[in-house]
Parts: sequence; C-alpha cells; structure tokens
Amino acid sequence: MQLFIGGASAGKRDAVKQRFPGAVWWRLAPGQRLQEVSHVMHPGTPLVLHGLFEWLSAAIHSDFSSDEWRAHWREDLQRLDEAAAGQHATLVVIANELGRGLVPMARDQRRLRDLSGWFTQDAAAQASHVWYVRHGLVQALKSTA
Repeated sequence: MQLFIGGASAGKRDAVKQRFPGAVWWRLAPGQRLQEVSHVMHPGTPLVLHGLFEWLSAAIHSDFSSDEWRAHWREDLQRLDEAAAGQHATLVVIANELGRGLVPMARDQRRLRDLSGWFTQDAAAQASHVWYVRHGLVQALKSTA
C-alpha cells in the first residue's frame, strides 16, 4: 500500500496520476467499509482510494467509539491490502492532512480531526511507501521494499 498525505489542493491527485496513470479510482462512500472496495480491483491495476475526508465525516456522528473505528479500518485496510497483493495490484490511499493549523472549537470537528489523524497514522504504519505532498512537491517519508 502507498499513502499520499497533504493539505487541500496540495497536488496529491496530480502526484498519484503521474505515478499510477492507469489506476482505477474509487471514491469512498460515507459509511462504506473499506473491505467492500475489493470488488473494483483488477489484476495488475493500481486502485486509488480517495474521498477519505467525506468518508470520515460520516463517522463522527456514529455510535462507534474512536477505538472501534480504528479497529474496523485497521482490519479493513489489512484485508484490502492483502486482496490487492493477491491481484498483483498496488493499493493507493489519498488522505488530507488536518494536523496543521488551529484546533477547531466544535466538538464534532475536533473528532473529525482526531479520526483523520488516527487513520493516517494507522495507514502510514501499514503502508510500504508514504508520500507527503505540499505545493505540488512530493517528499518520501517512508519507503520499505
């Protein structure tokens, strides 16, 4: 799995398109389990997951605790990454960086910021490559392979 992290309009999509020109792109639907995405994988074709901000926004109003969410997406990411490996496909995740700037006053916005940070931490821990994109510049943060 490869993870691309950066702020809004930082150039993440362009960086992914440049590195994975033939990829299938999948926008996560609010409430969708990550493991449900495996049906759109094609052998040898990278799969790009995007829309994480909106997907996580749906989670802030759920009855799941943050720990329950983390357990779900860790397991789902693992299964999805294994499915991609079985198809000889690269799983690519695009995530927004929300950790810079002011901490929101509204409780639900703080929870969204926390969930986003925990998701990217968990995805980065599992990813073989992590890229940070800012101003269209791509910096490798992690590379194991």
